[in-house]
Amino acid sequence: MKLLNDGKPFKSSRSGSAGHCVQVQHLAAGNVAVSHSTNPDAGSIEYTAAEWTAFLEGAKGGEFDLPTV
Repeated sequence: MKLLNDGKPFKSSRSGSAGHCVQVQHLAAGNVAVSHSTNPDAGSIEYTAAEWTAFLEGAKGGEFDLPTV
């Protein structure tokens, strides 16, 4: 997958300084590439705009929260 040259990958401001986090880059046609910040040469996974939107909505809605005991 080819990343756009004009957009830099970014990571969450909540990542901290450990460096073990994912980074995101917006691509053409609304697609999004996700990669590991400490190993960008390992490649990335590309999601369609619809897949990314569904993920964000699920995350905001608590779909991926840890279960409460």
